[in-house]
Amino acid sequence: MGQMGFFDIAKRYAGLDAKGDPLAQIDAVVSWALFRPRLEAAWRKPPEDRKSKAGRKPWDAVVMFKAIVLCELYNLSDDQVEFQLRDRLSFMRFLGLGLEDPVPDAKTVWLYRERLAEAGLVEALFAEFDGYLKARGWLAMGGQIVDASIVPVPKQRNWRDENATIKAGETPAAWEQRPAKRAQKDTDARWTKKHGKSHFGYKNHVNVDRRHKLVRRYHVTDAAVHDSQAVDAILDGDNTASDVWADSAYRSAEIEAKLKEKGLKSRIHRKAHRNRPLSEREKQGNRTRSKMRARVEHVFGAQSNDMGGPLVRAIGLVRVKARVGLKNLAYNMRRLVQLERLAAAPG
Repeated sequence: MGQMGFFDIAKRYAGLDAKGDPLAQIDAVVSWALFRPRLEAAWRKPPEDRKSKAGRKPWDAVVMFKAIVLCELYNLSDDQVEFQLRDRLSFMRFLGLGLEDPVPDAKTVWLYRERLAEAGLVEALFAEFDGYLKARGWLAMGGQIVDASIVPVPKQRNWRDENATIKAGETPAAWEQRPAKRAQKDTDARWTKKHGKSHFGYKNHVNVDRRHKLVRRYHVTDAAVHDSQAVDAILDGDNTASDVWADSAYRSAEIEAKLKEKGLKSRIHRKAHRNRPLSEREKQGNRTRSKMRARVEHVFGAQSNDMGGPLVRAIGLVRVKARVGLKNLAYNMRRLVQLERLAAAPG
C-alpha cells in the first residue's frame, strides 16, 4: 500500500461529506471567530507580561476550543480526544489539521479547559453564542420550559464521619495531610434521590424555548438543591411569549407570585395534596401541559443518548460548571444544524 497523496485524502473527505459528516455541518454554521477575543484574553498573556518571544508557539485559540467542544459532543476524556484526533479524519478536519500536523495532547486540552473554568468564562461564551443564534433569526419564542437533570460524577467512597465533616462545609483533617488524596475528593457534589434511586453529583437547570428547543439559560448546582430553588437564575426575559411550563416540583405560591410579578403566565403542572386529589379537569390540564413540557426532555435525551451520556469527569463545582456549560453550548451547536436544515427543506 502506497503513501496517501493529496487527491486520496480529498477523496476520503468527499466520502465523509457524502455520508453527512456531522462535524463538517457544525463547522459550516458556527462562526468560530466570535469566540476568539474572549478565548485569547483568557489563554494569552499580554505582550508586556511576556519575558521573551522564545519557546514553542501557543496553540491557536479556535483550534483548542474546537478540541474542547469535541470532548462535549461525544463525552470524551482528554486522553480519548487526543487519540481520536490522531485517528479520525473527521476530527482532524474539524480542527483544520492535516495528516502531517501535530495534535493537542491530553494535558494541553485539560490545561486550556482548566483556564476557562478558573476564569468563569464558559457562561460568557454560551451567551455569545446565544446572541449569534438570535442574529441568525433563532429568537427565543413560544414561551419557556424550565427543568433540571441530574449530572452524575464518579462516586466518592468516604467514611461517615468524613461525609458529616464535608456536609458541614469543612475538610476532613486527614485529607489536609494528604494533598494528593484531597485533590481526588469532590466535596461539592451531593447525594439526592429520584424515583427511589440515589444519585451522586450535580444538577443542570435549564430554560429551553418552546419553539426551537434551544437552551437559553442554565444554572449548575449540587444535586441536593431542589429544582424550584434555581428558577430565578434561569428565567428568560427575552422570550417573545409569556408562558412558562414546568413540572409539579416548581408549583408553589411563591413561584406563582414571582411569575405574576414578572408578567409571566404559569403553565406549571398542578399537584395533588393529602386529602385533596386532583380533579379530572386538573388531570386533563396536566396532560395538556405535558405535551409542551416534553420538549425539554428531548434536550436532555439528546445530551444523554446522542452526546455520550450525562456522566461528567470532573471534580468540584467550578470544573463541573464549565463542563456542563460547554455541554449545553455543544448541544445548541448541534441543534442549530438541525434548525438550519429544516428551514432550508422545501415545503
